[in-house]
Amino acid sequence: MFAVRWIRALGRTSKGVAEHAGQLGLLAWSVMRTTVGLRVSFRDILVQIYVMGVQSIPIVIVTAVLAGIVTAQQGGYQFTGTIPLYVMGSIVTESMVLELGPVMTAIVLVGRVGARITAELGTMQVSEQIDAYHSVGRDPVALLATPRVIAGVIVVPLLVGIAIIVGIVAGQLSAQMTLGLGHDSFYYGARLFWHSWDLVYALLKSIVFGLVIPIVAIHMGFRTGGGAAGVGKSTTASVMFMTLTILIIDALFPPLLLQ
Repeated sequence: MFAVRWIRALGRTSKGVAEHAGQLGLLAWSVMRTTVGLRVSFRDILVQIYVMGVQSIPIVIVTAVLAGIVTAQQGGYQFTGTIPLYVMGSIVTESMVLELGPVMTAIVLVGRVGARITAELGTMQVSEQIDAYHSVGRDPVALLATPRVIAGVIVVPLLVGIAIIVGIVAGQLSAQMTLGLGHDSFYYGARLFWHSWDLVYALLKSIVFGLVIPIVAIHMGFRTGGGAAGVGKSTTASVMFMTLTILIIDALFPPLLLQ
């Protein structure tokens, strides 16, 4: 009986994964089709850029400052007396560029942007507003999905760039105050181990994250049903789904692009 239940559970899980993958693929295709066909409002894109990007700058800056400070302090604790302190510049810079800048920004945007998109579209779905768009011949993907996806691809790399710069500066100031490491030595270490490809790597990662977050959030919003309780469940599942997807993609990037 245990084996039967296990097989049934595996089958249900596999079916759910296949359904999500298929619907995500269809949604991505519809977004690409409406984008190429220029069926999206430029004004809607600007609105979403403001909502997703400009309004997210404060929390991104706070997160980057804390990440830079913690990285410098942890590195100082590990390296004091054994490794030249100027290596701290490389540790903070490479950590912010390759990992902490893109990933921490994406995780923050999952809660700040992704949950909001799912809740908005989920509420529209359960209140039959999306069905109303269909009834009057309007495409919900062009009106609701595509502007958010385009805005995500634009704003996430910009926010990641802000996070990287702020995090490096915060790490440098923290190293100067706690370790006595001058800014000349800090940036000497940063340049010593710097690779130009690292910046391209961070850009590619942020673009992928900027695509994944709105696509998954929109997909979960369109799937919502069951009234207010359904909106809550969809939002919770969306946050979990987006977070896991970001972490999985993050784990795949190094073997693919850093070898």
